[in-house]
Amino acid sequence: MNAAAPQRPRRPRTPVAAGLGILTLLSSLAALPAEAAPTAPAAHGPGPLPAAQVPPVATAQEAATAAYLHTIRRNPRLLRAFFRRLPKGGELHNHLSGAVSTEYLIELAADDGLCIETGTMTAVAPPCGPGTRPAAEARTDRAFHDAIVRAWSMQDFPPGGDGHDHFFATFGKFGELTWRHLGKQLAHVANDVATQNQFYLETMVSPASEGAKALAAQVGRHTDPATLHRRLVAGGKLDRVVARAREEADDTAAEFRAAAHCGTDRPAPACRLPVRWISQVSRGSSPEHVFTQMALGMRLAERDPRFVAVNLVQPEDGDTALRDYSLHMRMLKYLRGVYPKARVTLHAGELWPGLVKPADLRFHIKEAVGTARAERVGHGVGLVHEDGWQHTARTMAAREIAVEVPFSSNAQILGVRGADHPFATYRSYGVPVVLATDDPGVSRIDISHEYQYAAETYGLSYRELKDLARASLEYAFLPGTSLWRGNPTRDGYRPVPACRDARPDGSRPPGAECRRLLGASPKAAAQWRQETAFHRFERTFGTGR
Repeated sequence: MNAAAPQRPRRPRTPVAAGLGILTLLSSLAALPAEAAPTAPAAHGPGPLPAAQVPPVATAQEAATAAYLHTIRRNPRLLRAFFRRLPKGGELHNHLSGAVSTEYLIELAADDGLCIETGTMTAVAPPCGPGTRPAAEARTDRAFHDAIVRAWSMQDFPPGGDGHDHFFATFGKFGELTWRHLGKQLAHVANDVATQNQFYLETMVSPASEGAKALAAQVGRHTDPATLHRRLVAGGKLDRVVARAREEADDTAAEFRAAAHCGTDRPAPACRLPVRWISQVSRGSSPEHVFTQMALGMRLAERDPRFVAVNLVQPEDGDTALRDYSLHMRMLKYLRGVYPKARVTLHAGELWPGLVKPADLRFHIKEAVGTARAERVGHGVGLVHEDGWQHTARTMAAREIAVEVPFSSNAQILGVRGADHPFATYRSYGVPVVLATDDPGVSRIDISHEYQYAAETYGLSYRELKDLARASLEYAFLPGTSLWRGNPTRDGYRPVPACRDARPDGSRPPGAECRRLLGASPKAAAQWRQETAFHRFERTFGTGR
């Protein structure tokens, strides 16, 4: 979960999105044997196991890698190295502002001559007056530097403490930076994603936020979404904001390329990572502002391939977010009819008993799935506290609606971890599960940490970890046909007929039909690249090195 950045009056022209064209996919051609994942037992009562599973078929190297993982389970150093190098699919639940490392944010603040309020550790624009210090002083004053890190992240937060308020407060403290140098921020985050052995990134931003805010004020309040939409598009008003968002995307693309040295003889890892953008909607805003941001994000998703979806952000337990939750779902239902090609993933069920009243725990995931027709659900922690949650879980399984699980964020914000988390329950119902980081800069973690936590906490096998990584590409909003046939969560990850005879070790190169698929489908190409990476990984760890 991410808190939206504060708005700035007379904000200079700044980039807010990066381009599809700036990041290229490396298509390593390989293939794989048919496989399927075992399903973990439910943590919250019995549930139906997925039907028609295919018995797992392990290669010798895969079996040896699984055996190696078993032998190192009590060795933290070797485990960290194993999970760092494990191919880990795509990052699907990532807020750009919260993903940037705190140390890099401090460097950006220093470079821009920003100031730090010493009482609150909040970044403010220069000049530095009384009660502030230049951010650049953090480069030489270690105590000052460390105090900023603690204020802007969960660093040194007491274990087991109630981190909800501190977590969300961080975004306001470094908010002055969130609209500056987004191309540099993207390059920083994308480099980390690529070096973590991931192959795709979806990250959340607020495109043309000033323009959307101004347009919402012009439109005014109305209870009928059709009327609101007519007012938005009248006279080309919404299209002008869309155009502004695309200009910002171009600006960010240029800054990204420069920061990552793309097109040079020493490009950074970020240059090879495909990136798409999810448009954030500030659920704590007025209804007309929420609707305007939804319409903007969905119109962008239909007109610019760099944008793929919309998502609601800010605390789900906020007063306005709770009051207007069902209204927001109805707004999305209407807009999905207007923009059928736009994708929707929703923060839903980021709630827990004691955080909100019992009545507010009863329906959020249900309405995200049933009313808004979300294609993925972020967090979903409150599942078993909802009315008819078993039906919701079965619906998610049948429609292949994935749940995005950021374990560290859930523990820090909600205090939910281990057996209390519905991770095993989702899996027992056949719901696709993908691991994510949410705000890794704030949480002070990376995706390798999340995979290691999953393995250690839930006793996952190597095959189960491998299929979690596969799921994060299968349920990504990458365009094109999948490498996998049918419902891989239910039936196992089996390649489509065109590629079933190819092998990741190169012993059977893809045939002409498989090569055509990989050339035409960015999704299949990313999946194939991961299978090749699995082969290299198993060749290394399958020999115990």
